Amino acid sequence: PDVSAIEVDIPIERFDNSFFSIDSNDISNGLRKVQQQHPDFYTDFMQNILGVSGVDTNQNTILVTKEFLRGYLPVYDSLQLKYKKTDWLRKELEKAFQYVKYYFPQYKTGKAFLFTGPFDAPGVATVNAGIAIGLQQFAGKDFSVYQSPMGQELFPTYISKRFAPEYITANCMKAVAEELFPDKSGDKPLIEQMIEKGKRWYLLDKFLPATPDSIKTGYTNKQLNWCNDNEGLIWSYLVKNEDLNSLSPAVLQTYIGEAPFTQGFSQESSPGNIGQWIGWQIIKKFVAKNPDAMPGDIMRTEAKKILEEAKYKPK
Repeated sequence: PDVSAIEVDIPIERFDNSFFSIDSNDISNGLRKVQQQHPDFYTDFMQNILGVSGVDTNQNTILVTKEFLRGYLPVYDSLQLKYKKTDWLRKELEKAFQYVKYYFPQYKTGKAFLFTGPFDAPGVATVNAGIAIGLQQFAGKDFSVYQSPMGQELFPTYISKRFAPEYITANCMKAVAEELFPDKSGDKPLIEQMIEKGKRWYLLDKFLPATPDSIKTGYTNKQLNWCNDNEGLIWSYLVKNEDLNSLSPAVLQTYIGEAPFTQGFSQESSPGNIGQWIGWQIIKKFVAKNPDAMPGDIMRTEAKKILEEAKYKPK
């Protein structure tokens, strides 16, 4: 659709620059200043990311802030080189949010807050005033910390290969999809979870029509080609070898969990989380049979009904 007439403004607020300019000999005043500069995000960052109250006279807040500044200053400095200019990001986000607003006019956009947090803090999260982006998870796949033993323990290479700038907007749109339609399929059987998760990639297609599938899925091009070439084989293997209504955590992890590949398939070519890809194909079949259905209707349709009507039988 043509979304050029939809007005969207996503200002980028550099929380990271303000926070790392705090004088470590005067934390209390520094925090007060940051709070004044970023009233919409300060509490979110202090409480949900650093895990402290954020009250600038609180001893624990002051201590944790001091430690964090000392430990993460080199990380922030590296990220500064990569993210000195962010016009491209603002442009990408505004384009994506135009599509969000086209399909969901009631969606309220806000600012994009850039922060540098601990490595185990989220890369992207929706917050009251907009969307928060943790640059520590987008330093580029070859960033030294990701390659270190600690980094590998937190994020094996098959995950950290996606820690690059080109994944930011897609991750933001995943967070928006989750905000619009929270995934409540956690206690559902395998096939229903596959379809619910497939819906998310279907929605990403709507929000990011020009973005490559490799960025949306996190698969490599080789893995995507393998999936496309072996769609019938993957489905028949699942039908023959697994109970599609299984609730077993091990089975769920095999097909919809993060992994370098999927057990039972090629270690060189298959991706992990293959169940979400199959769920996505089932959604596409269902959508083809219901061309007038709006994305909101598709997202609200029960997985069982989608499976029934899609009559998914790939060759």
